[in-house]
Amino acid sequence: MYAIVKTGGKQYRVAVGDVVTVEKLDLAPGSSVALPAILLVDGEDVTTDATALAAVSVTGEILGMVKGPKIKIHKFKNKTGYHKRIGHRQKLSQVRVTGIESGKK
Repeated sequence: MYAIVKTGGKQYRVAVGDVVTVEKLDLAPGSSVALPAILLVDGEDVTTDATALAAVSVTGEILGMVKGPKIKIHKFKNKTGYHKRIGHRQKLSQVRVTGIESGKK
């Protein structure tokens, strides 16, 4: 069983036990988080209906905060001698998926 969850404007394929790196969540390490599912695959059953997905709960545990890779930005204007170099590292959260419950009986 796996699910497609959406967080931080991106979609991730997760299964129980997976560790996924997502955009920064303002939660302390060790706390639990609920991620909204947009698709659920259980063997041959694929659930995409919004009312059925409302009963689906994908839970996870925050492992910690990390930084993404360094992105280098170089601004340049021709014939003026203007060069500007800056960098950026995005803050990310690592989440371990602890459970996917479909709500079916």
